[in-house]
Amino acid sequence: MFDFDYVWMKYAIKLAKLAEKNGEVPVGAVLVLNKTMIGSGYNKSICNYDPTSHAEILALREGGKKIRNYRLLDTTLYVTLAPCMMCLGAIINGRVKRLVYGTSNIKLDSLYNFLCQYKEKNIVSSLKIEKGVFSYICKNVILNFFKKKRR
Repeated sequence: MFDFDYVWMKYAIKLAKLAEKNGEVPVGAVLVLNKTMIGSGYNKSICNYDPTSHAEILALREGGKKIRNYRLLDTTLYVTLAPCMMCLGAIINGRVKRLVYGTSNIKLDSLYNFLCQYKEKNIVSSLKIEKGVFSYICKNVILNFFKKKRR
């Protein structure tokens, strides 16, 4: 972990809270290249009527447009929640170098193990995965959102 990991994850948490204000599942993502943000996003599936409008996808799209390349080499993606399979596919196809996420997805608890298996089989040899940056905060943002929804 690097000091700037905490800076970018704080920003991703702010984005997650924006998603929550809009009635979306509170997930935020920030894409960074050379310590500069090139893309960001928060869940907008409901407001965009688009099941692919996840925070990660939106951040990757914005980053690709900014650098004018779908290959997001040497980038780091910060996400408050471990990515779903769709987002993981985009991360892999975009050749993101490093994935940093805050908390595990309770519904997809085995995602981290799945990612490790991918790495062991050299399917994704270059993707580095780190978890647990502001884990407690990220976890509580999600849990509190669903507690409010169920009231």
